[in-house]
Amino acid sequence: MSKRVFLIILDSFGIGEMPDAADFGDIGSNTLASIISSKEFYTPTLEKLGLFNIDGVEYKSKNAKVIGSYAKLEEVSKGKDTTIGHWEIAGVESEKPLPTYPNGFPRYIIEEFEKRTGKKTLCNLPYSGTTLLEDYGEEHMKTGALLVYTSADSVFQIAAHEDIVPIEKLYEYCEIARKILKGKDAVGRVIARPFVGSNRSDFKRTSNRHDFSLKPPRETILNKLQKKGYDTISIGKIYDIFDGEGIDVAYKTSSNKEGMEETIRIAQEDFAGLCFTNLVDFDMKYGHRNDIDGYAKAMTEFDEQLGVFLPLLQKNDILIITADHGCDPGTPSTDHSREYVPFLIYGENIKQNINLNIRKSFATVASTIAEYFELDAASLNGESVLLEVIK
Repeated sequence: MSKRVFLIILDSFGIGEMPDAADFGDIGSNTLASIISSKEFYTPTLEKLGLFNIDGVEYKSKNAKVIGSYAKLEEVSKGKDTTIGHWEIAGVESEKPLPTYPNGFPRYIIEEFEKRTGKKTLCNLPYSGTTLLEDYGEEHMKTGALLVYTSADSVFQIAAHEDIVPIEKLYEYCEIARKILKGKDAVGRVIARPFVGSNRSDFKRTSNRHDFSLKPPRETILNKLQKKGYDTISIGKIYDIFDGEGIDVAYKTSSNKEGMEETIRIAQEDFAGLCFTNLVDFDMKYGHRNDIDGYAKAMTEFDEQLGVFLPLLQKNDILIITADHGCDPGTPSTDHSREYVPFLIYGENIKQNINLNIRKSFATVASTIAEYFELDAASLNGESVLLEVIK
């Protein structure tokens, strides 16, 4: 029977501040602690897999009947953004943070962007995406100027109304920005943020978002699997994050629910390799908007779908659940937070209730997957835990 690994990223699901949280302005951040207090939070399947047995996760009594093994992962890379987090999960640690622009982009970038696109711009500040539409959306519709903004992450975001700027044209503008933003200005992602609506009271972002990412600086676990003939399947924004590198098939999704539906569907198909899923709603819809109950409810809904997924696993399947950073909805900040993330590993051939304690590097994930598929992992960061958990 073929070997398969299902890697699910709970985007922004941190479990407590890292030792260097102060360097990132994140002292006291704990995404799980914030949402577990909500009446909407109920995750018996994650509890069964070992979430509340992880070191330092003290919100419930330890479960003596955990069916998986578990650890707390500490990020090595110098950042707390989506791109760097996923690269590290895939085996590539980053010594330097990607550039951010807390005061907006310098004039030489904006002027070059306006010159190449032939479009004026508005805003050019760190901004909440929803607040941006309230403050600048109507002016954009009147003038046609592109809404350019950033955040605490390494992103260059372009928002435009779908009736004013057709989707393909917006993507073209993003590709122009991607070519401009290189060298010291090589942001992690250029993001197309299309929206619809008639005025500031009903503007709404659509599912036609598209990320134009930097390519990873070297081979990831995806490339290694692909070169050995294994299937590499992307669900959600994984394809965008890696700019398609090492990915055979990609399925775009518009929600966590759809992402898990696709993962459940793939689990019932024949393939050999990696199914890599990102569930972005936790971060995009709830973490960044400080919506504690919304985050908690989304986690409960995921847990229900996870309960449907687990019985579909075959004898040689492994499930790994982790995250790429935190985004604590219970702090005044709406930005990502520098947090540990969970590592849950489960399968028929995985030992039960093994506490792997704290592990350096999210790349623990990539190295463990590489060892399971008997790949040469010399160029990947991280240390495998496979021998500690495999039966």
